[in-house]
Amino acid sequence: MKVALGSDHRGFQSKERLKNFLVNAGHEVVDCGTASESSCDYPDFAVPPCQMVARGETDRAILMCGSGIGMTITANKIRGIRAALCHDELTAEMSRRHNDANVLCLAADLLGDELVRRMVEAWVATPFEGGRHARRVRKMMDAEGLPCGGDAAKAAAPAVKKPPKKKG
Repeated sequence: MKVALGSDHRGFQSKERLKNFLVNAGHEVVDCGTASESSCDYPDFAVPPCQMVARGETDRAILMCGSGIGMTITANKIRGIRAALCHDELTAEMSRRHNDANVLCLAADLLGDELVRRMVEAWVATPFEGGRHARRVRKMMDAEGLPCGGDAAKAAAPAVKKPPKKKG
């Protein structure tokens, strides 16, 4: 499997260890940075791996930052991405089995190397079940680009007529 990796400064050391694990397990790895522990902005290192997945250049991506939250939010802004923030083997497995997650996000500050290794093994090995879950994933992906509920949503909503006020 070809996997793109991305991390910010807080995920750098974990990403480097994960990269070695993936290569030793026979996977092709594309490291999209960061290349050091110098402070940086996580979106700069979340977007390129996700674009690679969305374009079909890699099969999946794994992103790491301190909490995993910033990477997850950023990743899910990219059309075609289904990023899941996982905290254990079960959530990693279920993100694949039921949600067809193509990006795994991890909290480098909260997870040890052994747990990360087991989570990644489960995530890489678990197939998407399809069936009723395929319908749900299609609905999830259909939500991309929907109006946010501001002026665009008001403009698209049908006008509602108010009844006239009664006199007296």
